[in-house]
Amino acid sequence: MKKVVILSTSLRAGSNSHALAEQFAEGAKSAGNEVELISLRGKEIKFCIGCLSCQRTGACVFKDDVPAIMELVLGADVVCWATPIYYYEMSGQMKTLIDRMNAMYPKDYKFRDIYLLTTAAEDETFVPERAVSGLLGWIDCYEKCSLKGHIFCGGVNSPNEIKGNSKLKEAYELGRQV
Repeated sequence: MKKVVILSTSLRAGSNSHALAEQFAEGAKSAGNEVELISLRGKEIKFCIGCLSCQRTGACVFKDDVPAIMELVLGADVVCWATPIYYYEMSGQMKTLIDRMNAMYPKDYKFRDIYLLTTAAEDETFVPERAVSGLLGWIDCYEKCSLKGHIFCGGVNSPNEIKGNSKLKEAYELGRQV
């Protein structure tokens, strides 16, 4: 059994990327894994100010929801990020969380397998490239882990527009394989 943490970074009700995250979670649960799906909706996440205090003390100067999220990520075997694509890039919330998790850098971590779930109004295959590249920048800082899978569902813009899309089943199957 693996511990799987899924970070759903959309703040929109009826989020299409969150629907992918839910299916990934269900697939991972069906395979007997322990799963924690964390939505950033309603979470307080302040912007990193670049003070680097976290590198000296192991903790951020801000007291918000990030330390609890970070502890779950550090203890996970598998981390899955879910984000809508805005202007051909990951959501600002995802980037902000990545920046704030800088305090993890000097710490021991358990995760090895990273997954990415993305959605966008645009349907061209190149649409998620910058989001993938941005996540790979984070992954490069943790040499024991790698990107194991990515699902992109384009052509979904309105809330809940993903319903009935075959990418939901694909996300379930990917979660089942972690």
